[in-house]
Amino acid sequence: MPIDDLAGKTAFITGGASGIGLAMAKSFGARGANVMLADIEEEPLKEAIKLLSKTNTQVDGVLLDVSDRAAMQDAAQKTIERFGKVHIVCNNAGIGAGGPMEEVTASDWEWSIDVNLKGVAWGIEAFVPLIKEHGEGGHVVNTASMAGLVPIPGFGPYTATKYAVVGMSEDLSMELEPFGIGVSVLCPGFVATQIGNSRRTRSAAKYGEGNEPDQDSIAQASDAVAAGIPADAVGERVVECILENRLYAFTHGEFKDATAARFARMAEDFDSISNSDAINSVDPEVKERQLAASAAIQEAQNLGNS
Repeated sequence: MPIDDLAGKTAFITGGASGIGLAMAKSFGARGANVMLADIEEEPLKEAIKLLSKTNTQVDGVLLDVSDRAAMQDAAQKTIERFGKVHIVCNNAGIGAGGPMEEVTASDWEWSIDVNLKGVAWGIEAFVPLIKEHGEGGHVVNTASMAGLVPIPGFGPYTATKYAVVGMSEDLSMELEPFGIGVSVLCPGFVATQIGNSRRTRSAAKYGEGNEPDQDSIAQASDAVAAGIPADAVGERVVECILENRLYAFTHGEFKDATAARFARMAEDFDSISNSDAINSVDPEVKERQLAASAAIQEAQNLGNS
């Protein structure tokens, strides 16, 4: 059953020591939820736990590199040992890496995929079975970005991984609906966080130092982030979307037109199929079989969205 009250529930949040992760923790705690924070930075994690403790939130924390699959499993076990059950998992930790696509280094691709994509996958793998186990329902929140729906030139690895998180979340929502577990994919625009300083969490031993980012791009991105909405507003929006069981957790209405324009372009290119000599030359019997297969897939999707 979808969550309609956070009191007494337990939430696990990656990237929970600052930014959107900490904002979600404060919003959950204010409504009586237990909170398990996970973060790669030890001192900020300690400070976040101290901050939440002062609000009478039942809170604990675990040091975690989300790219480490075994460490994620261990974090899940520690959450159960501390709070008994887990109802909400927020796969929120993320980093920003970019540059012209042909110039992005292999290590920046690996770093982006390991944190932004695999970190979400490992969180789903570790925590969803635990939510299913108690049968009380729950919710998964995966943090993507508006860059997961509207591409940002110059941020290829970030855009690619965030598109992937959107797709994973859409798929997961259909898989978990029969179990009464909701899914929200958080797609914020600019939010005042430390995303522009992601390199502070980069493991030089694992990924090397990487190329020095273009300073003009850094300055532009930093200005946009600094002008972003407060993270606390996003934390509150996430609560709304959990309680309303919304798949898409949007925060910036000004991106609606850009998103609509993307889908309008898709529709136009779909319409062009009718004038395609290549597709019109396909054997009618093959087309009929293909249409039947497509219809079966769409029916399954509709059932998942019902």
